[in-house]
Amino acid sequence: MNFHILTLFPEMVMDGLNTSIIGRAMSKELLNVEAVNIRDFAENKHNRVDDYTYGGGAGMLMQAGPVFGAYRSVVENLKSKPRVIYLSPQGQTFSQSMAEEFAKEEDLIFLCGHYEGIDERVLEEIVTDYVSIGDYVLTGGELPAMVMIDAISRLIPGVLHNDVSTEFESFQDNLLEYPQYTRPEEWHGKKVPEILLSGHHANVEKWRREQSIIRTAQRRPDLLEKVEMSDKEKELAKKYLST
Repeated sequence: MNFHILTLFPEMVMDGLNTSIIGRAMSKELLNVEAVNIRDFAENKHNRVDDYTYGGGAGMLMQAGPVFGAYRSVVENLKSKPRVIYLSPQGQTFSQSMAEEFAKEEDLIFLCGHYEGIDERVLEEIVTDYVSIGDYVLTGGELPAMVMIDAISRLIPGVLHNDVSTEFESFQDNLLEYPQYTRPEEWHGKKVPEILLSGHHANVEKWRREQSIIRTAQRRPDLLEKVEMSDKEKELAKKYLST
């Protein structure tokens, strides 16, 4: 899969993504990540990419020309027109299901804004998806782009050492992940639940399912509306919703 990041700070995103699991996946050529410096397409000798907003107001706005130039430098080398994601608090909130959708693409372009944003005209021309990682404002789109790339990359075959793990993580099937434990069996007076030491796989899976329902009811009850549950499981969830 190929990620193309249009940014004013290419070192920031590449330094962050060149480490850990994502970095290893890049070295194995399972992923390709490039950061395109929007300043390289500035239309003046000072490499300035921002200007005052028409109509007045605080702050500066990124100009359409440099952004479009950076975008065009990417798409002219692609066989088909890719989806362009503009990281903005005005966008749809990023989710696991959205990550799964984006993971099906061959190429994705991430557009990182700065200052007071980007000239609306170029957004109208190139952006296909407006996405937010939460209801708060950041100084730029680089961190949200890195968050999304991390979440999407984990779904690409071969990126994780244990591909099966992606099937059981938080938000899969709209349930939060169950509690997990490792050695030692007792730590600070707290013991690993006996069921996990039993070796009875059916009982372990039943316990994990119940724990996921309980945890979701306690921490993210809004997700339960989308979960298919038996009558017994609904009663279990209801019990913990009231605590």
